[in-house]
Amino acid sequence: MTIGGFSPRAFLLALAVVAVWGTNFVVIRLGLDALPPLLFAALRFALAVVPLVFFLKRPPVPLRELALYGLYIGVGQFGLLFIAMDGLIAPGLASLVVQAQVVFTIGLAMRGTGERLVPVQYAALALAGGGLAIIMGHTGGATTPLGVVLVLGAALSWSLGNRISRRIGRVDMLAFVVWSSLFAVPPLFALAFAFEGAPRITSALAAAGPGVWAAVVWQAVGNTMFGYGAWGWLLARYPASSVAPMALLVPVFGMGAAAWWLHEPLPGWKLAAAALIIGGLAVNLFGPRLFARRAPISG
Repeated sequence: MTIGGFSPRAFLLALAVVAVWGTNFVVIRLGLDALPPLLFAALRFALAVVPLVFFLKRPPVPLRELALYGLYIGVGQFGLLFIAMDGLIAPGLASLVVQAQVVFTIGLAMRGTGERLVPVQYAALALAGGGLAIIMGHTGGATTPLGVVLVLGAALSWSLGNRISRRIGRVDMLAFVVWSSLFAVPPLFALAFAFEGAPRITSALAAAGPGVWAAVVWQAVGNTMFGYGAWGWLLARYPASSVAPMALLVPVFGMGAAAWWLHEPLPGWKLAAAALIIGGLAVNLFGPRLFARRAPISG
């Protein structure tokens, strides 16, 4: 028995990852109330490194792959995402826009590994693209064009990280995430000091309470170690065209959590965009199997 190309256990694991990632947008927003974005990202990856780097053996992958993954995910994805969420885009909407990574991931997989889409998957991508187009047409207020562009950059960086996860194959993904985070920490701290300044960093750290540090720890343990470790494990074992669209469930959790905890409004256009994107997920997950069943009849 499979669910959307996954074993039942793998499907539940993917669902757990996207639930953590979705609700995490609320945690990010709460953390950004106290910490500047680049410092927040640097602390997140620093805690992903220490102390586990002293207990986990470096995975047998080229140093270049570790470095690229750390830069793509740490600096590219989360550096850009945290900057965007610091007043440039609403948390729930950010969780929706970042799903452009699905289009980028599948496109890169098709180019790099020769994976091919069945016709129904093109329809799925068109639905998701339509949802993103609605969002682009409703910038203003809490969501700015710059915020959308930054989150799209984060989505592209995420997809590049996904490509590396596929390329390295089956390794200890927790060790891989921890060791790759070594390459995210120095540039993030350097950028934080360059753009946010030592005085702001010092005052933010001095004022940080237990809730702020809990948000940082959750970023490191729940989102980075569990989330990216499990996601990389899935990408090493299943086609990118099956794994990547699962992330389209992130905005279900992200928008729901933002509406509940942060009282983020859900106007009709936002729900329409979400419906198109989630519809694309459903078509991608279940369409190929239905298409395969119908193919012998048509032939």
